Amino acid sequence: MNTAIGNKSSKSVSIKSSKSVSIAATALALFSLGAEGLAQTAPAAPRPAHAAPAKSKPAPAPAAAAPVAPAAQDPAPAKTASSDVVARVGDANLSGDDIRAYVAALGPREQAALAQDPALLSQAVRMLLANRLVLQEVLAKKWDQQPGVAAQLERVRQSALVELYLEAVSAPPANYPSDDELQATYDANRPAMVMPRQFQLAQIFIAISKDGADKAADDKARKSVDEVQRQLKAPGADFGAVAGETGAKNGGDLGWLAETQLRPEIRTQIIGLAKGAVSEPIRLDDGWHILKLIDTKASYTRTLPEVRDQLVQQMRSERAAMLRRAYLADLLKQNPPVVNELALSSLLNGQVGAAR
Repeated sequence: MNTAIGNKSSKSVSIKSSKSVSIAATALALFSLGAEGLAQTAPAAPRPAHAAPAKSKPAPAPAAAAPVAPAAQDPAPAKTASSDVVARVGDANLSGDDIRAYVAALGPREQAALAQDPALLSQAVRMLLANRLVLQEVLAKKWDQQPGVAAQLERVRQSALVELYLEAVSAPPANYPSDDELQATYDANRPAMVMPRQFQLAQIFIAISKDGADKAADDKARKSVDEVQRQLKAPGADFGAVAGETGAKNGGDLGWLAETQLRPEIRTQIIGLAKGAVSEPIRLDDGWHILKLIDTKASYTRTLPEVRDQLVQQMRSERAAMLRRAYLADLLKQNPPVVNELALSSLLNGQVGAAR
């Protein structure tokens, strides 16, 4: 059900930060997960049903991993004590340590998604088992020893080693940032710490046809809206019960939404409601929305303790990127590269001509 109220992505601390995604970074994902991560895709955080597509690009999930070097070893996985086996497919076992290592390798966002929805971990375990089966087939066929594949794996291995080394030499000191540095950054970014007014809403949603293409369906939706309104205006009406009759879960509760996340048509109606009041039906491009204002939170500025962990993580990420750039610049200064631009241009022209 698409309710198109707005974007429910949480407001985050935003200080100037950028980290390019390079081929080496991709190789790191391949290398760090190792052969067991073949074709692995981490679960993405579930998008609330009422949220419109977020404008910001979500953090990428870990890339599919491939074997990092030609291998001729026995494809059978190491034996695991039966008491510690969490999952099995064929001769492949996954132990508790395997699962814990997988979760530990995920980013904070993916770990938070698993905490909110344990079913995602079950999906991930099934994918890991599929990876084991694929790996067994790869090694049994010695597919990784084909010249073209082996050469590609070697390139991946070298890129991953470069990335791992650069991460090591550009890691900020363990005591960075200091309390004074953290406070200064917080003060400089105080406007970004402001949380807008928030509304706790419940909703009854009745869909309509796309672009009004099905008049009969839209007329039926309009009658449903009229019936819902009639029920809501009856003495002692229970909004949650009426919402449940329309198929809404949890009485239509949408949780807390920031004012800035609401579509203008919704925001205008909500701002004018008293606590506990119900809006008139609002027609949007996806259907009819009837909203109840459960509660309101006033705008406030988040304190340093509230954003400390997030701010520390972002400051360390920025410092690491700065140290990496400085290291590479110094390395190139000590070893100036020499490029035959004419030969390079000829090579490029030859490849373009061959492609044609």
